[in-house]
Amino acid sequence: MTTTGEEHTAAGTGPWWWVRWRSAVLDASLALASSVECAAEGVRFAHDAGLPVPVGVGFGVVAGSVLLLRRKWPIAVVLVSIAITPAQMGYLMGLVGLYTLAASELPRRIIGALAGMSFAGMLIVTFVRAHQGVVRGDVTMGDWFVPFASLTTAIGMTAPPVLLGLYMGARRRLMESLRERADSLERELMLLAERAEERAEWARNEERTRIAREMHDVVAHRVSLMVVHAAALQAVARKDPEKAVRNAALVGDMGRQALTELREMLGVLRTGDGAGAGSAARVPSVPSVPLAAVGVAAAAAASRAAGDSGSAEGPCLAELDELIGQSAAAGMVVDLSVEGDTRAYAPEVEQTTYRVVQEALTNVHKHAAGAKTYVRLAHRVSEIAMQVENECPPEPGAVSSVYLPSGGNGLLGMKERVAALGGVFVSGPTDGGGFRVSAVIPT
Repeated sequence: MTTTGEEHTAAGTGPWWWVRWRSAVLDASLALASSVECAAEGVRFAHDAGLPVPVGVGFGVVAGSVLLLRRKWPIAVVLVSIAITPAQMGYLMGLVGLYTLAASELPRRIIGALAGMSFAGMLIVTFVRAHQGVVRGDVTMGDWFVPFASLTTAIGMTAPPVLLGLYMGARRRLMESLRERADSLERELMLLAERAEERAEWARNEERTRIAREMHDVVAHRVSLMVVHAAALQAVARKDPEKAVRNAALVGDMGRQALTELREMLGVLRTGDGAGAGSAARVPSVPSVPLAAVGVAAAAAASRAAGDSGSAEGPCLAELDELIGQSAAAGMVVDLSVEGDTRAYAPEVEQTTYRVVQEALTNVHKHAAGAKTYVRLAHRVSEIAMQVENECPPEPGAVSSVYLPSGGNGLLGMKERVAALGGVFVSGPTDGGGFRVSAVIPT
């Protein structure tokens, strides 16, 4: 991961205020060179001021060593260099101090003010020294030399370090900004990756739920009817052999259809690309199967489980009569009533309506065998409503009881289907001891 400027500073390992040891060594070297320069220039200053040479040298060493603080207090370094300008010492300190000041994060007005002070001080001192040289005869050039020398010296000692410092400061800030942007981008990419993983996990869970719901629709209704027909076959096997043969044929057909549909879904789970089981056995590693493919296969198989003609969109409301006829053939007394004008709906609406009725009838087979059931369907202006209600089952012994295990997911699957379309689903026992399932789906 990239490191921002603040992290860069916090991760420093140098002594005191230095970020790195390399910076401390550089500043110490510059301070030593400045002290040597100021000490050498202090000898001449002591002669001019009438002071002992050791005093001038010591003053120069102390003044030059201030450069050690250039990163901590750049303003103090520049002010000291301006203060010792009349003594004609501290040229290195002035150059390095102005560069450090311009490269710092201080306001531009402070940098401009101190640079102007340094320029003015150098201009005045150089002008005075040059004029004295002309007066003493050390310089034989014309009068134009004094302002020219003082101006060029002041510009040369002020402009280059300030401009270079401004450039380096801007470059450093740009690099820090780029590092921060890169770090921010990396964090955003990590966040996006986490969100994408969460969305993928959510999609996988949703697809697993869909597959479980579709497989439940494929198996539960048909197998429930198989169990009911098998119980009826057992009851009439000796009394009515012809009816027993018909029931046995129905059980066989339903079993074969259920096995065919389950094999199709399991084939998708095994191969994923429609390849046969034999080819999959010859391949060392089978690629992972997208859950979406399994969901599509489950939906298609669930559609065929209802006895439709192979419509890719699944069962529709026109097949409710056939669905109810299957339950009636299994011995259930079903009363169907339709209100309103029948019209076409979106495929998902018709499929969900069909599934709710199918699962409700399956639950009656499981939990209330022999109970009379009422299926009501209402076509309204902007919605379709359905209700499946069964009466209290007859007393034990009135009909042959059939044990049908329940997975406990039927009502949950119906609620999920209806809620996915923005509808309302309600289920619960009735006052008469029966059970009612109601749903309203907007169209």
